[in-house]
Amino acid sequence: MFTVEQIEFAHGKIKSGADFPKYIQEIKEIGVTSFETWVSDIHTKYFGKDNFQTKSKPKYKELIITDSCNKDKFEEYLKIHQKGETDYFTFCKHCAGTGIERWIVNLDHMSCVYYDKAGNEILKEVVPTI
Repeated sequence: MFTVEQIEFAHGKIKSGADFPKYIQEIKEIGVTSFETWVSDIHTKYFGKDNFQTKSKPKYKELIITDSCNKDKFEEYLKIHQKGETDYFTFCKHCAGTGIERWIVNLDHMSCVYYDKAGNEILKEVVPTI
């Protein structure tokens, strides 16, 4: 199965949200079927076939997630990130500031769902392919 090191190597190639489709393709090829990223410290749990899972270590000092979600502002930040105008950490700070606690990417369905602290689905989008 895959390792966190393989995933982090692929992730290291990302300069902005515009590179996300290439990253998704690469980790899908090594066997990742889904992953869940927690904004508070940017750790991610990765899932593969046959109930395989592994988890990354926290990436940053803990971010405080705002209690109330501002979906419109989040969508604005997401769009600029996807255009390549912000780096990953800036995007994560924007998530925290707009009340996004985590996201789950399902590579079988090519979807990404963002959630608030109460577990409410805030936004579901199709993961772009290359």
